[in-house]
Amino acid sequence: MEESISGFKVRGDWGDIVEHGERITRALREIDVHASEQAADTDYTGAFEEWDEWRPKAHETLESDVSEKTADQASVEEGKGEKAGKGPDEDIKTAGEKLSESYEQLEEDEAGAAVDTWKESIDYVARAADSAGRKALRRVEDTVYQNVMTQLAPYYFDNELVSANIQQSARNADNGEQFVFEINVNDDTLKEAVSDRLAEYEDEIDRWHVEVEKDTDAAEAIEGAEPPPEPDDNSKSTTN
Repeated sequence: MEESISGFKVRGDWGDIVEHGERITRALREIDVHASEQAADTDYTGAFEEWDEWRPKAHETLESDVSEKTADQASVEEGKGEKAGKGPDEDIKTAGEKLSESYEQLEEDEAGAAVDTWKESIDYVARAADSAGRKALRRVEDTVYQNVMTQLAPYYFDNELVSANIQQSARNADNGEQFVFEINVNDDTLKEAVSDRLAEYEDEIDRWHVEVEKDTDAAEAIEGAEPPPEPDDNSKSTTN
């Protein structure tokens, strides 16, 4: 591993890349980015979960899984309508109902209430247009990113806690596919703590066991069988 001001970098095959992501993730978890003194002024809970979801896994591939997660991470955020769980069609319907209600209030000489209801109708129309526009833009982003941008730029992740990128280097007959994976912890104090943890892993862990996706379907299919219990972080990741 190479360590510099720009982050922690490894070069190697897919197993090396997955292991690097696991080590950084375990280090962040062990120093407890949610409650440590280093993170006292910032809530990194959501940012850590985003990173843990994006980082490459042993059962994934760069071209499909990481590409899709990168496109999702880079996409336009949800608007007010989407956050409320309402689609454009629903908001248009509500706008029509509000407009009808406004006309009824006018007929009943309730001018003030009619104006307020009319404004609500306009708000729903605007929200519907916003939702539709965001969805259309995401479809374009997805297509452009996955089919074009990943051919020109690395697969990347970026939030307030972690910035990372993966590049695919030249394939060779001896080593197969090779990658470069660089991860930076954006909080300098946390980054120093992560660096210390990584050094401890180098000294204390002889062999790192890469996490693999567990297949519990087979066990559940056998009558009376229970899926195996999930091991804790130490037992599933390392052998001392």
